[in-house]
Amino acid sequence: MLIVKKFGGTSVADKQRIYNVAKRCAQEYKKGNDVVVVLSAMGKTTDDLVDLARDVNPRPPKREMDMLYTVGEQISVALMAMALDNMGIPAVSLNAFQVAMHTTSAHGNARLKRIDTERIITELERRRIVLVTGFQGINQFNDYTTLGRGGSDTTAVALAAALHADACEIYTDVDGVYTADPRKVPTARKLKEITYDEMLDLATSGAGVLHNRSVEMAKKYGVTLVVRSSLNDSEGTVVKEEVSVERMLITGVALDKNAVRVTVQGVKDEPGIAFKVFNCLAQKNVNVDIILQSVSHGDTQDISFTVDHDNLDEAVEVLRENQKRLTFHSIQADTEIAKLSVVGAGMVSNPGVAAKLFEALYNENINVEMISTSEIRITVIVAAKDGERAMNAVHEAFYRPNE
Repeated sequence: MLIVKKFGGTSVADKQRIYNVAKRCAQEYKKGNDVVVVLSAMGKTTDDLVDLARDVNPRPPKREMDMLYTVGEQISVALMAMALDNMGIPAVSLNAFQVAMHTTSAHGNARLKRIDTERIITELERRRIVLVTGFQGINQFNDYTTLGRGGSDTTAVALAAALHADACEIYTDVDGVYTADPRKVPTARKLKEITYDEMLDLATSGAGVLHNRSVEMAKKYGVTLVVRSSLNDSEGTVVKEEVSVERMLITGVALDKNAVRVTVQGVKDEPGIAFKVFNCLAQKNVNVDIILQSVSHGDTQDISFTVDHDNLDEAVEVLRENQKRLTFHSIQADTEIAKLSVVGAGMVSNPGVAAKLFEALYNENINVEMISTSEIRITVIVAAKDGERAMNAVHEAFYRPNE
């Protein structure tokens, strides 16, 4: 069997945890299986690199940030190879160039295009554990790129698909996918299994367990994922196309505190103006989530939308560069918001989900500022200060004790 294992930053944060992961990989290897391991940077290494960069340059070039970021994962795979060698297990560490992991050229948010698997297969045939840097790739100019925060999950799924692996296991500091973040919602329950679509909506909504693109890729290539803890041997949560358990009303509640609301004020009320606004953002690879267009005020209107905090400066900059063409008066950015979502395929056949959500928020006197819905998700924008209180209230409404 060929097993792909991915370990996050907390799983390799220090020497003890590195050896803990090394022992897990060695156990798999000793069963006679081929093992490919994808690693994130140790602990808070990436955050430290960001602080270091911004101390030198408050607005560092994205290409140079990617050059800097890739150091973290290379440290992890090299140290892990050393640990395995010390245990008598043959291993080799490979970075994005050595594999190679080909991506688009969008620095900081690149997408994987293809993986050259020859080197990995050669090393597996030599009976080595192959340790691959997560989160990074190379573009057509042979520059390093990164896949966005959490991108090591996507690296693992892509490798599992390219190598036709028998299993893809994602190890984190929690022992599976929960109905809410168990570190913030004490009553959160672990899910035995979840569909790709539900997991994708939770990941997009800020659940943080899996990178949303990893779930997209797993669904596309039929890669079954298992989310497990690196700190214990619990079974974890299986992510797959269909689940066998009876459909719950909702699958989970997610809170994203990294969202920012941008309001473009005084846009001309004419056909095509929304296209012009969002086309400008798309050309700079700025992803937009919730969109709200106000009622016209005379011959103008306001357009509000949410973006990831990391994309705020770029979004504002590109809009201001095109202010004359877009004909707006001003831009406002509100960073003191949180995005709360409830997700579940069971919502389709169960009326009253929205009512229960809004009742829970009303009982806590929490105001809703924007709303977005889909077949399996309802998302609301609330004040950042109310975010965790809102998540707990909504979770309690749908998952009452002993239900």
